[in-house]
Amino acid sequence: MSDAALTKTESLMQSLRDRIAARSLGPGDRMPSIRQLAGQAGVSPSTVVEAYDRLAAEGVIRARRGAGFFVTGTKLPPMEVARMGQKRAPNIDPFWVSRQSLDLPPGALQPGCGWLPEDWMPHQALRKGLRALAKTEDSVLTNYASARGSVALRRYLLNRFADEGLPIGPEQLMLTGSASQAVDLICRLMLRPGDTVLVDDPGYFNFHTLLRAHRVQLRGVRWTPEGPDLADFEAALAEKPRLYITNSALHNPTGATLSAQVAHRLLVLAAQHDLVVVEDDTFVDLESEPSPRLALLDGLNRVLRIGGFSKTLSASVRCGYIAGRSDWMESLLDLQIATRFAGPSPVATELLSGVLIGGHYRKHLSELHRRLAVARKRVTTQLSTLGIEPWVQPRGGFNLWGRFPDGVDTGALALEGAEQGVIFSPGNVFSPSQTAGRFMRFNVTQMNDPRIFEVLKGALA
Repeated sequence: MSDAALTKTESLMQSLRDRIAARSLGPGDRMPSIRQLAGQAGVSPSTVVEAYDRLAAEGVIRARRGAGFFVTGTKLPPMEVARMGQKRAPNIDPFWVSRQSLDLPPGALQPGCGWLPEDWMPHQALRKGLRALAKTEDSVLTNYASARGSVALRRYLLNRFADEGLPIGPEQLMLTGSASQAVDLICRLMLRPGDTVLVDDPGYFNFHTLLRAHRVQLRGVRWTPEGPDLADFEAALAEKPRLYITNSALHNPTGATLSAQVAHRLLVLAAQHDLVVVEDDTFVDLESEPSPRLALLDGLNRVLRIGGFSKTLSASVRCGYIAGRSDWMESLLDLQIATRFAGPSPVATELLSGVLIGGHYRKHLSELHRRLAVARKRVTTQLSTLGIEPWVQPRGGFNLWGRFPDGVDTGALALEGAEQGVIFSPGNVFSPSQTAGRFMRFNVTQMNDPRIFEVLKGALA
């Protein structure tokens, strides 16, 4: 039945079912009063009464004498992330892009993926670490990790943070299964369905989908070459958001870097509005020179710092971390125990700590920086010949945010590319407001095959 064919009562019932399915009204929650809902929905109180009576008959809600109506929890549909929020066309849906990249057909190319090619990774150091693991004590191979994770890897991170000017205690750091799991734990601790969360627009699309799974409202903040647009950020604070999730170093997807002035003003505004900031530092090691960090400026007072190692060491050996206030960390540890019982695998963390501490890592990063600079210059030149210009010139990393000529729909281009075995990441995948249709994220390390540029050239002809 179309929306136009629904009666007012049926439309109201469907709206309430949607709110309950999205967990903005959860099990045991009190429904709005009849008078309140009638005013909100622009219907008569009798329409609300009829809608409530029919939902109660279905078992979705139940009445309590003198107290109102409450969600039962017995008729909740399963949580399907793909149906959360506004439905998108496949070519600009994050799940479509992710699955295309993860389940790559033989011979397909992936200039839109978010990781380095296999031959850019430190294979020899990883193999050496695996050989060492084969000789390690049995407990590493068979036991659970501690709640906080590997002592050796945490000690490495604490020393690195201190070198950056962020000395913290062991109680302020924990390891997680990945950077994405770190965000998930923070969301579990700090959010309830219906809360508002600020995200960068454009920003990392997997964080957006994760937030959709937590049934919160996303509010995009325009991203500029120097960080979030402060006027838009301040306007968004009127919506009383609980969190702001960003990555300030080598921003994904744009490659831009947060300026010191924007960072200082952002933290002042966050303090004034009691806003918690989650700073994703996953790309930190791809910077040749350090840029301003919210966590360093804030001292981990209201900023939580997260990160991982998949971009520079191995996406196969997943591990992330969270650094923050000790009282928050205790609660996050409890949540990690509740959801996975222990920290990340000792096999993974011992392998990573061996590579990081072994001395090869610095040489690996130095070579990575050199190769990345060459690749960014080469790809920028090749794209410019097609009329695709970089939005900014990144100071490091592998992401290049390309701006296409007027009239080009990069979502349609992504569909056409997929049919030819080339997987792109169109701009609107990253944009909550769907205002990045002229943009596309390119991974400069994945663009050595001339077929990629042939597909682009054909689409632009």
